[in-house]
Amino acid sequence: MLKGVDLRIEAGEALALMGAPGAGKSTFCRALMGLVPHLTGGVFGGRVEVLGHDTRRVRPPELAGLVAIVFDDPETQLFNLTVEDEVAFGPESLGLPSAEIRSRVDEALALVGLDVDPRRAPSELSGGQQQRLALATAIAMHPRLLVLDAPTAQLDPLGQTEFYQALARLRRQRDLTVVLAEPDPELVAEHADRVAILAEGRIVRDGTPEEVFADPRALAALGVAGPEASEVAWRVSQLEGEALQFATVERAARELARLLERPAASGQPLVSGERPAGSDDA
Repeated sequence: MLKGVDLRIEAGEALALMGAPGAGKSTFCRALMGLVPHLTGGVFGGRVEVLGHDTRRVRPPELAGLVAIVFDDPETQLFNLTVEDEVAFGPESLGLPSAEIRSRVDEALALVGLDVDPRRAPSELSGGQQQRLALATAIAMHPRLLVLDAPTAQLDPLGQTEFYQALARLRRQRDLTVVLAEPDPELVAEHADRVAILAEGRIVRDGTPEEVFADPRALAALGVAGPEASEVAWRVSQLEGEALQFATVERAARELARLLERPAASGQPLVSGERPAGSDDA
């Protein structure tokens, strides 16, 4: 259940949602699609406006072509007999000409890097391929907002990598806004422009990955893990007395290299210590 959420998502932004189980991430995602409250029922207060449409007054089918969602389990979204039929289903429902549908199918499969026989059954694909197929079915609708609800939760590391490589290609080639519910902090740090943390239905942190992941102790209290790089930043900050913020390995390498260059000018080592008496070189 969401409580008092007040949030604006800018066009072209990639917003990651994080929080402990039950914090409200999936509810947030479904509210953007209008699935809450039209299909879920319940008490709905306030307003959710997506691309100028009030979801209280516009039902989910009317948002097709503007908003698309990919869930955590691709098998719940794949129901056609072949890969090409799966991707074509959405554009066909919009009543598009056959040439346009064919073009969208080819384009979507290429964007997600799914190089398989389009006549294959989705059930014959690997988990990572199925999730990329689910992503292709979403982007074939040419949405302006893509909602991803724990899209790699059931994938192995290779499947996760393939999915996020496809998403990165998609963002480079399309002016697309992304809302991503993702528990893996390393993936969030690499692929999100902004992070919002939910706790008991409320947004309690909102900022860049560097800002939100800066204090591992605060994150742990919220049931959220941060990336290893931000843990390093926090620990070095405690030692050096300099506030460091980085959340990815690439940014960590740059910041630590800068810090390691400083002793050469000052004559003081970054980390110093004395060997205890009687110690040997072993």
